[in-house]
Parts: sequence; structure tokens; C-alpha cells
Amino acid sequence: MRVLSGIQPSGKLHIGNYFGAMAQFVESQNRGDEGFYFLANYHALTSTRDSELLRELTLHLTAGYLAVGIDPQKSVFFLQSDVPQVTELCWFLNTVCPVSFMEKAHSYKDKIAKGMAANMGLFDYPVLQAADILIYDSNVVPVGQDQKQHIEMTRDLAIKFNQAYDKEVLVVPEPRIREAVAVVPGIDGQKMSKSYNNTIDLFQTPKQTKKQCAKIVTDSTPLEDPKDPANCNVIALLKLLASEEELAEIEANYRKGGYGYGHAKNRLAELINEKFADAREKYDALIASPDELWDILREGGKKARAVADTTMRRVRDVAGIAITYQ
Repeated sequence: MRVLSGIQPSGKLHIGNYFGAMAQFVESQNRGDEGFYFLANYHALTSTRDSELLRELTLHLTAGYLAVGIDPQKSVFFLQSDVPQVTELCWFLNTVCPVSFMEKAHSYKDKIAKGMAANMGLFDYPVLQAADILIYDSNVVPVGQDQKQHIEMTRDLAIKFNQAYDKEVLVVPEPRIREAVAVVPGIDGQKMSKSYNNTIDLFQTPKQTKKQCAKIVTDSTPLEDPKDPANCNVIALLKLLASEEELAEIEANYRKGGYGYGHAKNRLAELINEKFADAREKYDALIASPDELWDILREGGKKARAVADTTMRRVRDVAGIAITYQ
């Protein structure tokens, strides 16, 4: 079973990244799946114009993934840009992709509505994402519920390409959605995202974590009054970290009153700091050795290119595209 996923190096890793994606990668790896996990630095160009920042964030993500448990000996861990064939496949897919198909993309419309400048990279994002997936003959793609449409588009593009040439050239992947944590709320109640500036960062000091948790939006119910745990951003995050027994106790305290949102926020910060203490220690050691991180990515890129070459030979052959250079 080949599993693939990627993340943009366009911001600091946060707990939404971990519970929504990274934890699934580690679980999949430990089950023995063949994992292909990449840092989507081509995708990051749709929003990042600072070259030094992009390199810094690339190292940050590399150290972060390794710190939470991705093992480059068990999984192929690499940079998107180390596999230039992916942009070639993107063009092949563009030739079978209707414009109307792209105009339906939820993520594009959402980002434009949020004020991001419209550009062709942003518009064509789902096709490059499809190329990322299809070039490695991926069977499964772990995603949050909000990314499900992109996988459906990837499947549609693979089918369209296969039909256009009347041959099963590209593998049609399946999404793997962990419904319980499909969308992790940010401090404002929206999906946690660096784009919305509403994150709780994964690799920071305990004091910084407590400060971010204190900013979680709640209503103005006084401490002594009963509160509704079903409509609370703090409870939604506690569900990811607290035991069933502790969560039930906190919810009961909400309902009877005398327990403030500040108490819940403090406990959330404690649980985050406890869970990621070891990963943070590993991260600090890894980020201090950038040359070793680049070497790990370089080796992963070699493995990824070998698979991409095989796929592109099939694609070029069926389309009649010749390569005459050696």
C-alpha cells in the first residue's frame, strides 16, 4: 500500500498539522505502509515571495516531521522540487482538464474570498497537487475533510487521462479521512491554518503555548455560570488530547458552573506541552544541524525521482512525446 501526502513550507507547524495529518503519517509508517511524504515548496510559491524564509521553513518542516516520528529509513521523505518530473506531469494533466472543472475548486474560491491575490498558480493548484499524487502511483492519500474535493479532482483527472488515451496509465487513488479529527479548530473557531493566523504552534516554549491557548475565542459567560461544552472551541481542542475520563470531568464542570474558560485553557496548554515535550527536544537537536537535514531530503529525492521516472515514461509513451537527449 503506497501512501502519499505533502505539506507546504509556508508557515510554522501547528497542532492542526499534527492531528490532521502528521499523526496519520506516523501511524501509517508504523503499520508498514510505503509512505511518500514531501514538502510542497512549489505550492508555497503561490503565497511566499521570500527566498530565505522559504528555505528556513523548509528546514523547520524537515526537522518537525522527523521529530514527531517520520523515519527516512522507512518512508520516502523529500522535497517536491527535487522531482522536476512532477511539473511535467502537471502539464499533461492540464491538457485534459476542463477550465470549468477548476472553477469549482472550493479552496481557490475560499482563498480569493479571504483576500489572496488571484494567480494562475493558485488557480492551477489542484492540478499540480494531482500530479504530486499520481506521479508516484499512490494508492491512498490521507487528508482532512476539507481536502476531500482535491482528491476527488485528482481521481477525475487520472480517469480523464486514462480515457483520453484508452489505457490505464495512471493509478486512481483513494482518500483516507480520519473523521474524528478531519478539521482541527483554530483559536478563532475556524479551521486551524497559518493562512488565518489562528494556530497553536507545535514547536515553541511551554510559556508561548500557554499564551496562544489563552487567546482561544470563547463567549462571555461568567465563571460561576453553567457553560455549554458542545459549543466551545477549548473543549473541541481538549478532545484531541485529554483522556475520556478527564474530558467528561471538564464537561461536567462546565455544566454545573464555577469552572471558567481560563481553567480549561490552562489545562489545554499543559496537555499540549506534555504531549510534545519529547518531540520538541528532538526538534531542537535536529534544527541545529541543517546540513544533515538537507542530506536526508537529498536521499529521499533520489528515491522519489526513480519512481517518478517510471511513471513519466508511461505517460510520454502513451502521449507520443519523445525525449531525444540523454
